[in-house]
Amino acid sequence: MVDNVLIIKLGGALIENDEALTALYTGIRNYLEKNQRPIVLVHGGGCLVDDLLSRLGLKSEKKNGLRVTPFDQIPYITGALAGTANKLMLAKARELGVNAVGLCLTDGGMTRVTQKDPELGAVGDAAVGDPALLEVLLSHGYLPVLSSIGITDDGRLMNVNADQAAVALAISLKADLALLSDVDGILDRDGKLIPEMTSGQADALISSGVISGGMTVKVKAALDAARILNKPLSVASWRYPDKITALLNGEAIGTRVLPEQALPE
Repeated sequence: MVDNVLIIKLGGALIENDEALTALYTGIRNYLEKNQRPIVLVHGGGCLVDDLLSRLGLKSEKKNGLRVTPFDQIPYITGALAGTANKLMLAKARELGVNAVGLCLTDGGMTRVTQKDPELGAVGDAAVGDPALLEVLLSHGYLPVLSSIGITDDGRLMNVNADQAAVALAISLKADLALLSDVDGILDRDGKLIPEMTSGQADALISSGVISGGMTVKVKAALDAARILNKPLSVASWRYPDKITALLNGEAIGTRVLPEQALPE
């Protein structure tokens, strides 16, 4: 068992921001030169998917924050996420001297993926699988970089929400978790950062519509992870190199999502 793993989920917009991606990998490289903490990256790539589908003349629709993925589109989405997005991540890692390995969610059975909802098409749920492959890679000093594409037991490609995938991996490895996007964290009605978030606060903000769309999926995934792992995690931005360094050093950044408090006996 590999201990003290940090899983960082990265929003796909990062891939198109060369300055931020360079800063991220530079921070990881500099950190790993002095520390032995294992790190796993999980990424999306929605911007690349949108661009590809648009150029193909295909429509893209979202339902409850998740991309509806017709089965005739999943080959293209797989190409964008497990192909272009993942290899752009690896190319930048190689350029900056980070020893990375590109994978998808079901390589080595690291997660179990099933179809989420027939109405969403080829959209999958990721559940805890066998972390052995990740543990081997991490114990040998590699940085796994995972796309959010998975494969069901009957061989169907699935588009998995990257936040939910990162949660499944964090539970499997008993890891610390940070969900990073291009937003500073979870924001209140006035657009101000909420420093700490509980499930009760989240429910109220979702019910009132302050939290909506993809952020609803992210917040629910974060609350699930905090509850199951029984430790807080960060929902924050990848835009600020100093905050990435703080995260790697174990500090809280963005919004700190708290586990539910145990009820008194």
